[in-house]
Amino acid sequence: MNFKVTGLGLDKMRLDSPQSFLDTEEVEEGEDQQLLEPEAWRTYMEHRNVLREFLTSDLSPHLLKRHHARMQLLKKCSYYIEVLPKHLALGDQNPLVLPNTMFQLIDPWKFQRMKKVGTAQTKIQLLLLGDLLERLDRGRAELDALLESPDPRPFLAGWGLVEQRLADLSAVMDSFLAMMVPGRLHIKHRLVSDIGATKIPHIRLMLSTKMPVMFDRKESVAHQDWVSLRWFVTVQPVVPEQFELRFKLLEPRTQQECTQCGIIPVATCTFDVHNLLPNRAYKFTIKRAESYTLVYEPWRDSLTLQTMPGPPGGPAPSRLGKPSSPLTTPSER
Repeated sequence: MNFKVTGLGLDKMRLDSPQSFLDTEEVEEGEDQQLLEPEAWRTYMEHRNVLREFLTSDLSPHLLKRHHARMQLLKKCSYYIEVLPKHLALGDQNPLVLPNTMFQLIDPWKFQRMKKVGTAQTKIQLLLLGDLLERLDRGRAELDALLESPDPRPFLAGWGLVEQRLADLSAVMDSFLAMMVPGRLHIKHRLVSDIGATKIPHIRLMLSTKMPVMFDRKESVAHQDWVSLRWFVTVQPVVPEQFELRFKLLEPRTQQECTQCGIIPVATCTFDVHNLLPNRAYKFTIKRAESYTLVYEPWRDSLTLQTMPGPPGGPAPSRLGKPSSPLTTPSER
């Protein structure tokens, strides 16, 4: 729905008067009131207040800004399939509650197909969320422009359409909020093959979300020939997680320097990487370790650190002449 908004007549305002800006709204309301009968004017003000209330509560700029931040966070999350007996709730990852025998009963080939379905469903869900948020932004801009329109007569004449627009935007907001939570995966075929048992367990598949792993940029620091790295997850998992740390020297100058890279499995949220070259830039990337249930991981955090310069005119560390890979050790902090 497009609303035509006429000019506000700013070219006719006396800008050299300090009071002109303070009296603008009162003057405009007085001019608008002259265009309507008293009863029509009261109706216009009631409708205007309804619209203003909607824009300051249900569709406020602060609310939209918060939804945009949540949307950016979802784009950085990792998405997994949870296999649950029907009597368990989503998010219950306790291995004592969910036995490993559940995966042993599932046909691996069928489960891989469901992972592809989960990947497609997650991508579609993120695209739909982005589209819904854009519709909310456009609706907010249209209604805000209508609220600032200087002529009340088109506003009154088209109020029925405005009410419909408010209802449509409320429905869009409801859809957006409902879609923020990953839902159930629809299974077209049985995942459990015929095992000859008299009773096949009832299972369900759900998409779950894990918050992104991000470097702590204040605590991650570089020294002359080593770096101390720290990362975190905003929502701490119930079960300890495994991570994969990658690093590489940026712009290597020799074939030997190309060996300054590696992939390190880590079971903590801190790690030290030693035997690096002084005064050089390194790129570090952190992510969760690969999981059998992972379906979509569109983002991983990366950090570039510059090691400190070595002693002026001093010889290069002898260990840098060795062809071995850099020594890596976990932090003990």
